[in-house]
Amino acid sequence: MRMILAATLAIAPLLARDNGTEKRLDEAAAVFSEVMATPDKGIPQDLLASAHCIVIVPGLKTAAFLVGGKYGKGFLSCRGKNGVGWSAPGTVRIEGGSVGFQIGGSETDVVMLVMNQGGEDRLLSSKFTLGAEGSVAAGPVGRTATAQTDAQMHAEILSWSRSQGLFAGIALEGATLRQDLDDNADLYGKKLENKEIVHSSMRVPSAAVKLIDLLNRQSSHEHTNMPTGSGE
Repeated sequence: MRMILAATLAIAPLLARDNGTEKRLDEAAAVFSEVMATPDKGIPQDLLASAHCIVIVPGLKTAAFLVGGKYGKGFLSCRGKNGVGWSAPGTVRIEGGSVGFQIGGSETDVVMLVMNQGGEDRLLSSKFTLGAEGSVAAGPVGRTATAQTDAQMHAEILSWSRSQGLFAGIALEGATLRQDLDDNADLYGKKLENKEIVHSSMRVPSAAVKLIDLLNRQSSHEHTNMPTGSGE
């Protein structure tokens, strides 16, 4: 009986990961890959290159947006101190708030870029409200960010949504973003805070390798396409 109990306790985190967190990691990787595969209709390359952190929340249910209920779960990753390479992911939940317009379709994907240190500090706190504690704006779409408005240029966080194949900037004013300690426990075996995960050079869990590899490959692409002769 004790051996059966021990075996059950040992595989419980794996079962939880397979049934929830690991599936969402695969979905987040697919969202990022598909968005960046269509640069004319996706996130501007120069914005991604200068972002401090990224948040990807895949497969949010439309009804949750319309009734202002729980939005869903996703992941964040931040760049290393040298600006190259992305951290192991932390988990997040988005709840409440308004999305600025009614979204069609059965599911919606959300991507956010955190553009400065103030936004990163807020992102890595236990929770914060978009718009109330840090400026957030709908992100521009296309190869470059030349069409940014003044609000977008000065926003701490830029956000986009994808529904029924349409990818567009979206306002998430009033939504609460918080870390999910239970999902972090699924990935890391204990309830780590997102700040610990991002700042400790923690090893990327096997379930998250696909997503982080995609982010790092995109970073390599960014540096390959950077102009030379900058005077450095």
